[in-house]
Amino acid sequence: MRQKRERRDLVVVGAGVAGLSAALAAADAGASVLVLAKASHRSSNSYAAQGGVAAAVGADDDPVLHASDTLAAGRGLCRPSAVRLLTEEAPGRIEELRRLGVRFDDGLGREGGHSRARVVHAGGADTGRHIAEVLAARTREHPRIRLVEGERITTLAALRGSAVVLATGGYAALWARTTNPRGAVGDGLLLAHAAGAALADLEFVQFHPTALRDDNGHDGFLLSEALRGAGATLLDDGGERFVDELAPRDVVARAVAAKAGARLDLRPVERDRYPSLMATLEEAGYDPADEPVPVSPAAHYAIGGIATDLDGRTSVPGLYAAGECACTGVHGANRLASNSLLECLVFGRRAGLAALDGPGFDADPAPFAPAVDAGVELWRDAGLIRSASGLGRLLESPHPLVRAIAACGLAREESRGVHFREDFPVESDALAGHLVVRPRREPVLERWS
Repeated sequence: MRQKRERRDLVVVGAGVAGLSAALAAADAGASVLVLAKASHRSSNSYAAQGGVAAAVGADDDPVLHASDTLAAGRGLCRPSAVRLLTEEAPGRIEELRRLGVRFDDGLGREGGHSRARVVHAGGADTGRHIAEVLAARTREHPRIRLVEGERITTLAALRGSAVVLATGGYAALWARTTNPRGAVGDGLLLAHAAGAALADLEFVQFHPTALRDDNGHDGFLLSEALRGAGATLLDDGGERFVDELAPRDVVARAVAAKAGARLDLRPVERDRYPSLMATLEEAGYDPADEPVPVSPAAHYAIGGIATDLDGRTSVPGLYAAGECACTGVHGANRLASNSLLECLVFGRRAGLAALDGPGFDADPAPFAPAVDAGVELWRDAGLIRSASGLGRLLESPHPLVRAIAACGLAREESRGVHFREDFPVESDALAGHLVVRPRREPVLERWS
């Protein structure tokens, strides 16, 4: 990256929904903002998000109920203050998106783990794209924001003097089988860690139960949970249902993984509600109106990330993080469906505003080393079912983030949410906390309120 650039009040690294939310909030408050993205905003995880946005906007719903469902999915590890904030702010963020120009579909969807229909969609399974396009348009037209795409950051040293918000996405593309774009390999975590920031909950990576199983170039294509909410069923190779399709994702994912011939039956679904998804299936050679399509789990969402408070502050002054690269503790050990885009909207906005009141970033970190491919090893040794022997092998990985993931997985000698240890198959009260990794130290357990 260039070493000289104009000085701005705030630099946002990443142009997904979290980054654009941070930039717009800060600019509307009067700040000058520079947004840097290593690729187009269309390459972000949030742009590709098929799920909707969970919010208690229905007549029979309430943020307290939304919070209760989030806490239940999180298996005792959700940070209560973060959950309360997320669910209370959700209706306001939906209304703000409407004002900005997002046109939501009629009605509300229900997805796994939700006790009410509360998922707002736009364009069927294209919610992320619709929201990201509107936010990007508002960003480009804002007089106090400059958006630069195609610029990869390898050190935060060149951003010294400005407040910095990292919104670089997650790390689930490190796994060989993934629903993520190729760039979601944890660059933001490595940038932050090199600057001295703590990471947390790295062992918790959510595997989506229904990714297309295909040998023709579409393997890993996400088949949204909205489909199961709309009536799609999971069938074994004998054509029988074998799991509650709307159970929490970790439960459904392990059930699907145990059935080598699992298929998703889309025939009960109003397929014209999901035109782009159905078009992709047809392009891959499947007729969802005629027969079920083959599926198996894939790495999908990184619950862990850069440890922050509820305003995105990291352990390094002047450095903030939001969205999937951050860890507020809001998801606990298992993310409730459609809370991810909501997380980007709520905590992205809060980080952008908080950064205006704090100091500029002033650390001088060295560049992080380019990532090496560890996908096959991660899938084998840190997949849906883990053990000490497999995680121990990963401690020898040349990839620093893989080693940190393995260290956290080894330290969590229990099974909780998306982290399943066959050698420790039950939850342990002693581990009801967050594993925090500081530079050059082993993970330590902390309890967050």
